[in-house]
Amino acid sequence: MLPGVFSPLSDSWQLARAACREPVRRGAEVLEVCAGTGLAAIMAARCHEGRATTVDLSRAAQLNARLNGILNGVPVRALRGDLFAPVAGARFDLIVANPPYVPAADDRLPARGPERAWDAGRDGRAVLDRICHEAPTHLRPGGVLLVIHSEICDADATLDGFAAAGLDADVAERYHGALGRLMAERAEALEARGLLPPGRREEDVLVLRGRRRARSHQLAAPA
Repeated sequence: MLPGVFSPLSDSWQLARAACREPVRRGAEVLEVCAGTGLAAIMAARCHEGRATTVDLSRAAQLNARLNGILNGVPVRALRGDLFAPVAGARFDLIVANPPYVPAADDRLPARGPERAWDAGRDGRAVLDRICHEAPTHLRPGGVLLVIHSEICDADATLDGFAAAGLDADVAERYHGALGRLMAERAEALEARGLLPPGRREEDVLVLRGRRRARSHQLAAPA
């Protein structure tokens, strides 16, 4: 891993495993936004014998994803930019995202520094809401969107966002455990804002799934 690139944590591996289990087509085109090292996209592309595209704001992350693709024998197109802007007009079989989702002191998103990988506004949804809105137009018919985040950031809002965009939404995977380091460090502030019940130091980390329905092929009525 290159200096300055956020190291994959347990949620990154959880997302990657879920992406490998998703029954998408062989040769799938996989996109990862907020990609960091590109772990989830590269693992999914290898599992499904497909190709990966990664997008991240960081130049170091862009290079890291490209190198990881080479090391793992996976074709990777590593792009730099803001979420879906670098892939405008493109569609994919599988989109995965582990965006910043840790609630911060205010709604200003950091422009640089390590906090850019996790700070996501006061409710943790500054990037999540954009993904809910923008990702569905980049799915092929039958394509799947997988997004991971903590229950603290309102999983129902994400599922509702998927459904509002016309996707079939559900929970693909749930892991219950102790608060991650970043959430634990901010536990008292989260309690004060009503995002965490008093005294609770556990959370569910969820992989939420939105599936675009495949086109139905209707037979023409006989003349």
